[in-house]
Amino acid sequence: MALNFLNRNNNSNNAEMSFIDHIEALRGHLFRALLAVLVGSVIAYWKMDFFFDQIIMGPAHKEFITYRWLCETSHALHMGNAMCLEDINIKLISTEMSSQFLMSFTIAFVIGFVLAFPFIFWEFWRFVKPALTEKEVSKTRGVVFWVSLLFFLGIAFGYYLMAPYSVNFFAAYTLSPLIQNTFMISDYIDNIVSLVLGCGIVFQLPLVVYFLAKVGIVTPTFLRTYRKYAVVVILLIAAVITPPDIVSMTIASLPLLLLYEISIWIAGRVVKEKKKKEAEEWG
Repeated sequence: MALNFLNRNNNSNNAEMSFIDHIEALRGHLFRALLAVLVGSVIAYWKMDFFFDQIIMGPAHKEFITYRWLCETSHALHMGNAMCLEDINIKLISTEMSSQFLMSFTIAFVIGFVLAFPFIFWEFWRFVKPALTEKEVSKTRGVVFWVSLLFFLGIAFGYYLMAPYSVNFFAAYTLSPLIQNTFMISDYIDNIVSLVLGCGIVFQLPLVVYFLAKVGIVTPTFLRTYRKYAVVVILLIAAVITPPDIVSMTIASLPLLLLYEISIWIAGRVVKEKKKKEAEEWG
C-alpha cells in the first residue's frame, strides 16, 4: 500500500520505481539533509563562544532582552515594576570531566539543526512531492515556507518568552530558605533545548490540523467542543512556567490560544471546501 502511494504520480511518464529505488532516493535526501545539519553545526562550533554565552545562556542573564522589554513595558503602562522579573540568581555546575566538551557538540548539533531546518523540510518535501497529483501539489504550494515560518516563530516564542520565564521561576523556587538551588549545566541546557524546540513543533499545530481536516480526522466541531479543555491545559502550562501574576500568565498563554483558534478556522475552511466540492460533483 505504501509503495502504491509512492508510485502514484500523474506528472511523470517514467516507469514505476521499485521499493529499492525509493530507498535509494530517500537515502539521497537524508544525506543532503544531514550534510546541511553538519554545515550548520560546524558554523555553530566555530562560533561556540557566541552561541553559548549569548544564545544558550542568554535567559540566565539579567540583561536579557525579554527582561528589559517587560520592565520597560511595565513602566510605560504606569504599572511600576509589576512586569519586571527579579534578578536571576542561577548557579550552574559541571561535575563530569568530559561533560562540557561533549556538551559543545550537542549544542552545535541543535543549532545546526535549527539553522538547516528549512533545507531539511525542503528535502523531505522533494521526496514526498512526486507521490502527489498535480491538484494536490497546487493546494500545498508554499508549504516549505509556511512550515519554516511557523517553526521559527515557535523557536522565537520559546526562546524569548517561555525560556526566560521558566529559568526565572525554577531558579527562584525553593521549598525552604535552607535549600540552595545549584543546577547541572547539562540539566539547564536540556531544559532550554527541549522547551525551545518543543515550541517550534507546537507552532506546527495549524498545519497539522489542516492535513488532519483534509483526511476527515479532525473537524471544527470537534475542536470547538474540546476548546474549553484546551484552554485549561494552556493556562495551566502558562501558570507553571511564569511568575504568579495574571499579566505574565496572559502574555505566555495568548499566542497558544491564538494558534488554537487559527486551527479551528483552518479546519472550518477545509470542511467548507470539501462540502462545496461534493455539492459540485453531485450537482
